[in-house]
Amino acid sequence: MKQEPQNVLDYHGNNTIFTVWNFRGNMRVKETFQRVCALVINLNHSAYVRFPDYGASCVMGIGYNAWDLLELPEPLPRELAHFAPVVGEKHTAVSTKGDLHFHFRGSDISICLDMAADIAKALEPVAECVEEVHGFRYWDGRSILGFVDGTENPEGEDRAFFGLVGDGDPVYKGGSYLFVQKYIHDLAAFKALPVEEQEKVFGRSKQNDIEMPDEIKPKNSHSAVANVGDDLKIIRDNMPFGNMSTNEMGTYFIAYASTFSTVQKMLNSMFIGDPPGNYDRLLDFSTAKTGSLFFVPTLDMLDGFASGAIIAVAEGEKKTEPVLSVNGSLNIGSLR
Repeated sequence: MKQEPQNVLDYHGNNTIFTVWNFRGNMRVKETFQRVCALVINLNHSAYVRFPDYGASCVMGIGYNAWDLLELPEPLPRELAHFAPVVGEKHTAVSTKGDLHFHFRGSDISICLDMAADIAKALEPVAECVEEVHGFRYWDGRSILGFVDGTENPEGEDRAFFGLVGDGDPVYKGGSYLFVQKYIHDLAAFKALPVEEQEKVFGRSKQNDIEMPDEIKPKNSHSAVANVGDDLKIIRDNMPFGNMSTNEMGTYFIAYASTFSTVQKMLNSMFIGDPPGNYDRLLDFSTAKTGSLFFVPTLDMLDGFASGAIIAVAEGEKKTEPVLSVNGSLNIGSLR
């Protein structure tokens, strides 16, 4: 059965807008959500036809609370749940509420702005935008801290293997787990370090992005702690952002993964440490202000949502697993 994923595997454009929305209640939420699903599909089709070389796309993720509120299929994606804070001895990966997440990207900021505006117009009657971050490509793919970001990203066919749900959860095959964190950096403190010390924080050379040999690399460097194994990778679409007036200079960490357990293991290693106490030294200069988990359904599933192929059963009726028909639409009889 073909399930076309949303655009989570493409390489991010030079400009991005990230927004997080929370529903205010349950009035008109389902009808609005149907329109938003159709709008996401339309925005992607239109961007591809009108601007095929701009790399423009809109990706929508759905949070655990929203999945329940909208009465979407049961059982849920196997690892979609409330994100629990990861509390270390010194630093914490906080948990923040998010019902819907949108990732707009393209080589031209104009496209991102227009797509974000269209989504906002549809959602504003029933939801509140609680986070909006405008990201940009900084020099040769560097973070605001001056080091290249995303060097460990999987390439080629590995991107689908590590980024999309596989046969282990067949109902949601082709979907993706999406985890986001907004980090604010203490640039003054980091830049006060000599370059040699900065390189020890990352475990890489600053100028050429060459990883230190294991016998030299500090055990608490970012590259040592965040790498939890070559068979456990994620797709990082991180983007830097900055606001001079508020002195908010940071990184929007965004991970697409075939399983959230991989991201969880990375967070545990970074914030708690293995062994405990060996936390990521980069966290001494980077504070996580948000942390939310979403699931990104396939375009085929969004099409089913948009058509209203989701119904609630009366209390006491048996709930069965959702299935997809051969053409990719949702089978109403199998949904709660």
